[in-house]
Amino acid sequence: MNLSGLREQANNAWKAVNEPSRPQVLVGQATCGEASGAGEVNHSILETLKRLGIEADVHSVGCIGACYCEPLVDIVKPGAPRICYHSMTPALVSELLEDYLVKDNPRPDLALGVWGESRFGIPALFELPMFKPQMRIALRNAGVIDPENMMHYIARGGYTGLERALKMAPEAVIAEIEKSGLRGRGGAGFSTGLKWKLCRQAKGSPKYIICNADEGDPGAFMDRDLLESDPHAVLEGILTGAHAMGAAEGIIYIRAEYPLAIKRLVKAISQMRDIGLLGKNILGSGFDFDLRIVMGAGAFVCGEETAMMNSIMGRRGTPRPRPPFPAESGLWGKPTSINNVETWACVSAIMEKGADWFSSFGTEKSKGTKTFSLAGKINRTGLIEVPMGITLQEIIFGIGGGIPGGKSLKAVQTGGPSGGCIPASMLSLPVDYEALTKAGSYIGSGGMIVLDEDNCMVETARYFLSFTTSESCGKCVPCRLGTRQLLTILTDITQGKGKPQDIPAILGLGKSMRQGSLCGLGQGAPNPAMTTIAYFREEYDEHINSHVCRAGECRALISYTIIAERCKGCAICLRACPSAAITGEKGKPHVIDISKCSQCGNCLDVCPKKFNAVVKVPAAGPAAVPAAKG
Repeated sequence: MNLSGLREQANNAWKAVNEPSRPQVLVGQATCGEASGAGEVNHSILETLKRLGIEADVHSVGCIGACYCEPLVDIVKPGAPRICYHSMTPALVSELLEDYLVKDNPRPDLALGVWGESRFGIPALFELPMFKPQMRIALRNAGVIDPENMMHYIARGGYTGLERALKMAPEAVIAEIEKSGLRGRGGAGFSTGLKWKLCRQAKGSPKYIICNADEGDPGAFMDRDLLESDPHAVLEGILTGAHAMGAAEGIIYIRAEYPLAIKRLVKAISQMRDIGLLGKNILGSGFDFDLRIVMGAGAFVCGEETAMMNSIMGRRGTPRPRPPFPAESGLWGKPTSINNVETWACVSAIMEKGADWFSSFGTEKSKGTKTFSLAGKINRTGLIEVPMGITLQEIIFGIGGGIPGGKSLKAVQTGGPSGGCIPASMLSLPVDYEALTKAGSYIGSGGMIVLDEDNCMVETARYFLSFTTSESCGKCVPCRLGTRQLLTILTDITQGKGKPQDIPAILGLGKSMRQGSLCGLGQGAPNPAMTTIAYFREEYDEHINSHVCRAGECRALISYTIIAERCKGCAICLRACPSAAITGEKGKPHVIDISKCSQCGNCLDVCPKKFNAVVKVPAAGPAAVPAAKG
């Protein structure tokens, strides 16, 4: 089938949404929206439209990235621009529909922004601080289109890059990707064009390509969101790569914990089959290719390419030594190329708009853009895509809106559990492959967790070591035993059992793991501990020598006390205490029995801020009681 015959149909379908003859309602229904109640909001929209007797079309769209203010609902009235509304509830969206669709009140008080120029006193959406610094390439359609409507993707330029690629020699396609400067977005940053060239030149057939969708980093959700919001962008990239490398079969390896992404992938692949984009003689080019999905069981180590291939082949998901590299001997001993979700989405954009366009963004060695999931102690959590080379300062305080509650930034964890913690003093650091590696961290797949003054850096390192320890496959000794030993040492330090010799032990063990582990999991596992020692050594010394946790996060090193002169005897903390450690009469100061206290912190959380009667103190006793905050 010729795609040009579908483009008029696709353009009409897209025009019906953006230049409608009747109202259009678009509900953000990726996992983040669903978790915030988008399903209930969607139900309320349908019920309200029925009650008001309004004929309108309701669509599901993906996530635009503003996860901090989900659920999001967009409304397009005939003759009016698309307006995005935030923090919707079933009651609020019902009120909004009546006010806007019946009473012609666009409700600026509920709006996030207008798609286009400012109107009705509502700011332009992409001029807002969260969106203005972004450049959306991989996420170009996320939150914009209905991910289950292939016509929307085609109308937005979808598959024009593939049509262009199929008219080019495979070597010319590879040269275009190489010229763009695209590097693998899964973490290693290897040249995508060079990887493709090696696979193309490798002897043996058939050849395979794999889409790595086994995203498992704590706090990372880039690949999930992209697959839920724009699956065809990824699938088009895979088809382009298959043509370039001469692959006959493709596999999408995705963890089973992503049911919505899987559902939308299955539908998108079915749509491709219906119009002849999979199978024999694709678009009359003589190119044959098919694609299937393999679901992983959630093992973090299966994100490593050789472990992933073992899993696909039905073997235990453990890595193997390299060489040979997958480009020479991968699945079933045949040449195989593996790229992650974001890389494939960039490929389809590069083939549509050209290598020069893509390489105009970013830095000399790190071209293009990168997606990041902003999580942790930050006002505007969500998914962003920014040009390579943007600074941490611009991301955290510009796009992310800074730290909640007026707290101070302490560090940023990048690169996932195998990444490192970068201190607030290095906010001017550009975010690219070289700069982050030099600082002791990674870009990784794109997780970015923000830590504030209430985070203990020793506990942070211990947390990430607990993750990598549990996820180690155990195949190689440096990782199997090294992660356990590091975790034991860090746990002792957080429990007040640390010794001065623990610091050189961590550093020595970490160096050995980096040099001797079989795969990236073990090689990167010491990074959280080694970077926190490098940048926050004083916190380790305080834990070991003074048994003090300045952040008050290590339970064994803190206790809770009630300041009698501030306590009004309201009994709120008494009722919230799960271990019956608080006693006192109504209207009189209460007391915490330290021998019964489990250090859960409930009393501190529920104590009215106007009293500020419950405080954290060092476990040895109240050394310095903070002043009341009002």
